[in-house]
Amino acid sequence: MRLSVIVPATDRPVTLDACVKALAEAGSADEIIVVTNAPRGGPSAARNRGVEEARGEIVVFVDADVAVHRDAIGRIRDAFSADPSLTALFGSYDAEPAAAGTVSRFRNLLHHHVHHKGAGEAATFWSGLGAVRRAPFEGVGGFDPAMRYVEDIDLGLRLADRGARIRLDPEIAGTHLKRWTLAGMVRTDLLHRGVPWVRLMLRRREASGALNLGPRHRLSALASLALVGAVVARRPGVGAAALAALVVANRDFYALLARRLGPAGAAAGVGLHVLHHLTGVASVPVGVVLHLTERQ
Repeated sequence: MRLSVIVPATDRPVTLDACVKALAEAGSADEIIVVTNAPRGGPSAARNRGVEEARGEIVVFVDADVAVHRDAIGRIRDAFSADPSLTALFGSYDAEPAAAGTVSRFRNLLHHHVHHKGAGEAATFWSGLGAVRRAPFEGVGGFDPAMRYVEDIDLGLRLADRGARIRLDPEIAGTHLKRWTLAGMVRTDLLHRGVPWVRLMLRRREASGALNLGPRHRLSALASLALVGAVVARRPGVGAAALAALVVANRDFYALLARRLGPAGAAAGVGLHVLHHLTGVASVPVGVVLHLTERQ
């Protein structure tokens, strides 16, 4: 079984050297392909271009701002070798993000927590550190080059439509090297994740409960909305109840924040979590309007 690693790096990020160094130190890959030029599009086209050049039956996608753990590629190889029915597999960020600062650490810990809670069979995919058998990947047409965002989720859904088995194994881990700002977090949640995700679900005419769209996350969004509404309306009782609901629903995540960031960092993390959910709520009407405009 040959295994090819593909790194899309069309914007040549400063983290690329660290990414490739970590892959080289991890070993286990038969080849590492870095795509710095994909004239027909962005990351989707770059990944597809990498697959065209790859010789492996298994293609592994690693974002250029991820430093894989030394055992990550070996774990991927072992998983596919042990289970011939497995179509795709993806992992998670670890709990030790490279960038300092509350926003960066919160954001990476949120991703880490969501993927650890969602371990097991999945109906989605993550291209930050994910692998797929080449034949099924090519069978669904690869990544949609017209999509600049949530293209990995779209790929996972199309694979699942054909009965593919996809698994999330958070023990396949990498360190995220990205530094987050507050404005960058809001922009990503709204324009790069929330709105494209809403438009994708509307095009497919279905709802999704995958990862951060499950019942607990929807409850958290409602609680965040109620909390802000109560503050604006000066109704402390309602605000206290909404905050309590938010804390109960996310007690495991907030405990993780407390362990990693301390009490003050955890308190700031709750505020950032509320902002994260409010941005998700705001993405719904924006996504609906854009979807209707697209159809017209």
